[in-house]
Amino acid sequence: MNIQYDLAIIGSGPAGLTSAIYAQRALLKTIVIEKNPMSGGQILNTYEVDNYPGLPMINGFDLGVKMREHADKLGTEFLTASVKKVEKTENGFTVLFDGKEPIEAKTVIIATGAEHVTLGVSGEEELKGMGVSYCATCDGAFFRGKTVAVVGGGDVALEDAIFLARGCEKVYVIHRRDEFRGAKILQQQLLSLPNVEVVWDSVVEKIEGEGVVNNIKVRNVKTEEQSELPVQGVFVAVGNRPDTEMVKDIVDRDEKGYIIGDETGTTSTAGLFVAGDVRTKALRQVVTAASDGANAVYSIEKYLAEQVK
Repeated sequence: MNIQYDLAIIGSGPAGLTSAIYAQRALLKTIVIEKNPMSGGQILNTYEVDNYPGLPMINGFDLGVKMREHADKLGTEFLTASVKKVEKTENGFTVLFDGKEPIEAKTVIIATGAEHVTLGVSGEEELKGMGVSYCATCDGAFFRGKTVAVVGGGDVALEDAIFLARGCEKVYVIHRRDEFRGAKILQQQLLSLPNVEVVWDSVVEKIEGEGVVNNIKVRNVKTEEQSELPVQGVFVAVGNRPDTEMVKDIVDRDEKGYIIGDETGTTSTAGLFVAGDVRTKALRQVVTAASDGANAVYSIEKYLAEQVK
């Protein structure tokens, strides 16, 4: 087999781009495979990133561009293509595409991220980053002293609401059922907060605002009663969907589809590493994704050195 690359990085968000930067500095023959030509991943949809060290209040799009420029400056090779499947071979991996020649690599980093599950309602897409958020720990500080809504009923939704209640004037929690699915201890904490109001048996029908969010329309699923809530922020916490179908046959994943990997990026498959939001982890942030990318490349350097002994 003719191995074309030392490393193929699949995904070009913060984890993938950081991996590329570290790989180039390690003199690894590397290619980054991205679905779309605009690198940056989920941060492209973030209006402001206020917790990335050294770059306070940077626009998410600008941060993504800076990361891409850094990788470009070091001579990173990029390929725009949709990966169909990654196969394990005797000497490494084959990355398969639709309509393109396959790529062979000694190692692979999966940095494909996880997409937020959306509500699919009117106004959500238009006001994304302008009041509609999918990350309370990322964007909560922008809503200090304001009224917001959290949509969802699992652990993440409850944790988000508790977190937001520390700084927001009022937090509505909108849940389609009459009881939460989240941990009991989180429920107790949430329901004890004086500035939190739960809107049971309800779904968001529409998010409204001229340029920024200022109102949501809510429907009770049992009575069909319609109501409106004046809010400046909507935090959607109804789940994430990791992009791991391409490696489902060769690596261990958890019940949600996240690739099981530790802080070093190591997975159940030798030579296959994972970085960023697609990995099983407690905190999914730009800075932790970047950390994952650096750690994964460090692990790959050691792995490749072992292979030549």
